[in-house]
Amino acid sequence: TLFRSPATKFEEEIPRFFKDLGYPFPLSKSCMYTVGAPHTWPQIVVALIWLIECVKLYYYQKKVPLVDESWDEVTEDGIENNKLFVEYTTKCYSAFMEGADTFDEMDAEVCSKLKEMYKVSESHYEGLQEENKRLLEELATLEKEKDNEPDRLAAMKKQKAVLDKDIQTYENDLAKLRARMSNLEQKLECIDGDKEAVELEYEALLAEDTRLKNILDNPKYSVADIERIKYEQNELHHTINKLTKELDDDRKQLWNEELKFAKIREKVEAELIDYHKMARKLKLIPSTAENACGHDYQVVVHPDSTQNCLIKFRTRIIAPLMKLMNRIEEETIATHNTKISLEDMLDQVNAMAAEKRRDLKLLSDEIQKFEELFQQKFQEFEEEQKKWASELDSLEKHRQGLDTGVGKGLEEAEQAQQEAQQKLELVEQQVTEVQRQLWNKLNRIIEAITGHLVAIEVVCLSKMTGSN
Repeated sequence: TLFRSPATKFEEEIPRFFKDLGYPFPLSKSCMYTVGAPHTWPQIVVALIWLIECVKLYYYQKKVPLVDESWDEVTEDGIENNKLFVEYTTKCYSAFMEGADTFDEMDAEVCSKLKEMYKVSESHYEGLQEENKRLLEELATLEKEKDNEPDRLAAMKKQKAVLDKDIQTYENDLAKLRARMSNLEQKLECIDGDKEAVELEYEALLAEDTRLKNILDNPKYSVADIERIKYEQNELHHTINKLTKELDDDRKQLWNEELKFAKIREKVEAELIDYHKMARKLKLIPSTAENACGHDYQVVVHPDSTQNCLIKFRTRIIAPLMKLMNRIEEETIATHNTKISLEDMLDQVNAMAAEKRRDLKLLSDEIQKFEELFQQKFQEFEEEQKKWASELDSLEKHRQGLDTGVGKGLEEAEQAQQEAQQKLELVEQQVTEVQRQLWNKLNRIIEAITGHLVAIEVVCLSKMTGSN
């Protein structure tokens, strides 16, 4: 593949390439600007030698020859790219890097190989050398003649310049003559065209003259006929003028009538547009609308319609409109009555709601009172329970004392204990009954409040739904 120059500058790309390839020494951009300078050339040569060694090493590792054996194409300038010239160049460059100044051995070797490659015979080579010698002698002879006659070349150059100037003048004159000739040819063509047109016109005039002579020699009408024709012609002119005037008047009148008709038509169209807008708002158009009831309330007026058409539309629309208006009035009256009844019902509901709110407030107060009473009774029960518990403890202690000390009053103590136990159970039953009664009253109050609230909500919702 051929090398393509990158988009960036080569002064920046070449140091970057060497750095990417692993070159151990840095290359600056400045050495790329002045490659042939004495202080930069050694650095470039060392980098190239390192690059050549890297390429050789790479190809030796891959076991691929450095130069393709089939690389024998010919370039545009006729130079053959083959292995021989590459090897010759490589050897010469290696010898130069080693300090050699002459390359005679390489030249002799490449000459012998070229002779073998192109099959050059020694006799033919000697003939070429003799021809080259003869040509060199002729060149020397010509150079001597040039030295002997130094002004001859200048005179010939001067003469050539004069001749070139004359040739240029002749060419300019020739161009002018050609341009004049083309103009004359164009004029001649125009004249030929005009001549043909004049000839045709002349022939037409001759034919017209002949026709007029024939008409003059053979008149079709007499003098009296001509006078009569002129009189009739004048009468016809007067009639035409009169009819033309009447036609103009009729046209003006028609124009005025058309203007009036156009104004009336515009007014009717505007009224129809307003009518259709109002009908669409009232849901009368189209016939499938809500308030149309199957009737067609749309009015379509054609340009060629007469007044009878509008009367026909009026008679067709007015009857259903009157029915619709009567129905709407009845519905309005019914709606008004319903509204009045709903307002009365709303007032009643509001009064009932106020009364229920008062009842609810009273019930809330009673509930609060019952709760306070319940708390009070519960506290009294707890105090009595504590009192009986303390008495029971004292009796138990007294019983224990009697059991340990005296057996005489055992029966009395047991009887007192049983009485105290019965009193305790009676008090517990009374407290339980009071609690149960309080809870029952509280549940009934809550159920009554809930029922009143639900009834109020149902009545309010039904009234709101009916009003809507």
